[in-house]
Amino acid sequence: MTALSTADHELLLRLLRIPTENPLESERADNDLPGAQRLYAAAAAEAGFRTVLHAAPDPAVLDRDDVPLVVRERAAEPGFLAAQPSLVLRLGPPGLPTVMFNVHLDTVAGQEPVGFDGARFTGRGAIDAKGPAVALLAGVRAARPVLDSVGVLVQAVAGEEGGAMGTYGTRPLVEAGFTGRLNVFCEPTGLRYATRSTAAMTACVEADGTGSIDDRPDAGHNATVLLGFLAQHLAAELDGAEPGGRVCVAGLHTGDAHNRVYGSGRLLFNLSYPTRDAGRRLERRVTEAVWSGVAEFRRRFAGTRELRRTAEDAARVVSLRWAKRGLPALDCRDTWATALLDDAGVAPWPAGEPAFTCDAIWLAGVPDAATVVLGPGCLADNNAHAGGEFAELTQLDTFAGTVTRVLTEFAARCRPEEDHVPDAS
Repeated sequence: MTALSTADHELLLRLLRIPTENPLESERADNDLPGAQRLYAAAAAEAGFRTVLHAAPDPAVLDRDDVPLVVRERAAEPGFLAAQPSLVLRLGPPGLPTVMFNVHLDTVAGQEPVGFDGARFTGRGAIDAKGPAVALLAGVRAARPVLDSVGVLVQAVAGEEGGAMGTYGTRPLVEAGFTGRLNVFCEPTGLRYATRSTAAMTACVEADGTGSIDDRPDAGHNATVLLGFLAQHLAAELDGAEPGGRVCVAGLHTGDAHNRVYGSGRLLFNLSYPTRDAGRRLERRVTEAVWSGVAEFRRRFAGTRELRRTAEDAARVVSLRWAKRGLPALDCRDTWATALLDDAGVAPWPAGEPAFTCDAIWLAGVPDAATVVLGPGCLADNNAHAGGEFAELTQLDTFAGTVTRVLTEFAARCRPEEDHVPDAS
C-alpha cells in the first residue's frame, strides 16, 4: 500500500479549511478556489509536476445549447467565471503516452468541521474530492521511478458541482486536448473502475396562472394542486422509463401562506440516462407525460367546484421548460484499458449496478482515449453531499496504491521495446 505522508495529511487539512463551494450552490464571500488550486499546484511541483494552465475559460464556451440554463444565467455576472479557474498539471514532456487524472476541487455547499483524528479526515470535500486529489499525488510520487517513458496530466477543475456538469471546467480542457490514452476521473466508486457515466437532464414544469384569496379558491388557478397532481403523474409515468437511468421528482414550490391560492409555481425533476439516444427518447417521454397529465387533471377536476377553473385552463397555464438537456453520456468499451486495469488489480464496477453522473461524460467519443471513473469511498456511505462528510485514511492510502499500480502497468505496456543485438555466434 502507498501511504500518504505527514505532509500529505497537512496538505489535505489545509485544502479542507479553504472554502471552495460552487457558487451555483453558495454565495460565500470567502470562497477561494484559486487559492486552493495554487496550494495544490505547489504540492504537485514537489512531485515533479509543472503548471501548464491555471485560468478561467473563455466565456464563449458557454454559448451552447447543452450548457445548463443556470450556468448561462449566472455566467453574465461580473467575476463569475474568473473566480472559478481550472488547473492543469503535467509530469513529463508532451508527446509521451499519457494518463490523465481529473479531480474537482469545488464542493457542494455547507462547510463541515475540519479535522483528523489519526484515522479519519472530516470536512467538506474529504471524499468528494479533495481527499482523492491528495491521495493521487502520493500515488504518482510512488510511481515516479517507472514513469520515464510516459506522461501524467492532472486536471484540478472547477464547475463539477452545483449542476454545472463540467461545462466550464472539464469540457474546455478536454476540447483543448488535455487528455490521455487513459483518463481516470477520481470520484467515489469504492475503488472499482466504472466505464460508464450517465448524463442528466433537468426539466421544469411551470404554472403561470392567477391566484386568489382563500375565501374564493374557485376564482383562481390552484398551482399547488395542479403541480402536485403532475408530480405524482410524472413519477408513475416515467418510473423505469429508460433502463440504466433514474427519475428524480424533486422540488415543488408555489408558496408558504395558508390563506391564499397560489396561481403560479414550478415543479423540478432530474432524469439520468445512459446514452444520447436514451436521452432523446426520455425527453420525448417527459413531454408526452406532462401533457397526458394535464389532460388527466382536466378530466378529474372539471366537475369540481373549487378547481373547475384550474382544470379548464390547465393547458394554457402549464408550460415545460428544459433547464438542462442534450449532454453526452459515457460508455467506454476499450478492452485495452480494461485489461490494463484488471492486470493492475482493480476490480470492475458491477455490471448490474447503476452508473452515476460526473464530468467523465465529456470524454465520450474522444478518439484514442479510454475513460474510467475510479476513486475511494462511496458517495452515500461517506456522506459526500451531506452532513458529516469524511474519508478514512485507509481509503485514501489504498487509492494512492491503486494509482501507483495503474501507472506502473500503463508504463509497462507503453515502454518502447529495447533494441535487440543479434547473437554473434
